[in-house]
Amino acid sequence: MYFTKGIATSGPFWIAFLAFLAISFRGFEKLKGFSFSLIIFASVTMAMFYPVYFVEVGDYKLSNLITPLIQLIMFGMGTSMSLGDFYGVVKTPKGVFIGLSAQILIMPLIGFVLASASGFSAEIAAGIILVGCSPSGLASNVMSYLAKANLALSITITAISTLLAPLFTPLLMRLLAGEFIEIDVLKMMWDIFKMVIIPIGAGLLFNRLLKGKAKWLDVAMPLVSMFGIAMIIVIITAAGRDSLLDIGGLLILIVLIHNISGYTIGYGYARLFRMSERDSRTIALEVGMQNSGLAAGIAKEMGKIATLGLAPAVFGPLMNISGSILASYWHKKGLKEGDSIKS
Repeated sequence: MYFTKGIATSGPFWIAFLAFLAISFRGFEKLKGFSFSLIIFASVTMAMFYPVYFVEVGDYKLSNLITPLIQLIMFGMGTSMSLGDFYGVVKTPKGVFIGLSAQILIMPLIGFVLASASGFSAEIAAGIILVGCSPSGLASNVMSYLAKANLALSITITAISTLLAPLFTPLLMRLLAGEFIEIDVLKMMWDIFKMVIIPIGAGLLFNRLLKGKAKWLDVAMPLVSMFGIAMIIVIITAAGRDSLLDIGGLLILIVLIHNISGYTIGYGYARLFRMSERDSRTIALEVGMQNSGLAAGIAKEMGKIATLGLAPAVFGPLMNISGSILASYWHKKGLKEGDSIKS
């Protein structure tokens, strides 16, 4: 179909191929980690071929769903957390401090350098910085578990960096992206607060009051979160389709450099402070894997989903693939005697 009638007619076959490949990967232990990423790629392909169906339904703009979806995902994060997740600050203060400082310094600065060198329009370039200024995401916890890293440290860094996002993300954006776009710090603080702090707080309260009484939620929320992330990426892709057709290849390359640089420099940063191999893997994953969903929500609240939201939309799928590969490599490599000693 592609060679005889053109790419436009081959859309359903590309979508079906990626969807069936994702399903088949579920049957192989070494490949099942890539299944979600393939579902995302199938969804993105659908949005690229048929964007009109993911921009509006009647008079309703589907971009209005992004903030509620982020809040639902953050609520799910809250239900999986407890106050014990924050005790890691006391148990391993060195690891938490190094992880948070790496999170605040490394990815925002790399994003600024890449955005400045990209030659993209101001809003698309600012989206690269926005990804770097976002906190780490739940995916880093999964990858830390697979990589035989320090899962407790990963959960603590993710939780604290997420709760600090209303403060640090707007300030970093004002400092690094202010020359690209206008940043209203107070508005961004409130936007992140209502997308992150309120739903996570509600989730924590829900978990405390109904702990052990809503086991169905533990099963449902990961699926809801995956659907929410996929839907957010589809909406952004559809909105920014024309821009992606123009700069998609270069944007993918820059986002991939951003992501891999985060792993590499994050790992080296941890080793510089004599962190154990196990903790260094954790910090590498925490730095390299950002909450692209939250970045997309911020872009939507700023009314720039089709430009500022493009880098987050590309970063999400690539991050999951690279993170799965890195986690699989570390899992196979294992830990030498003494590598697992806590820092």
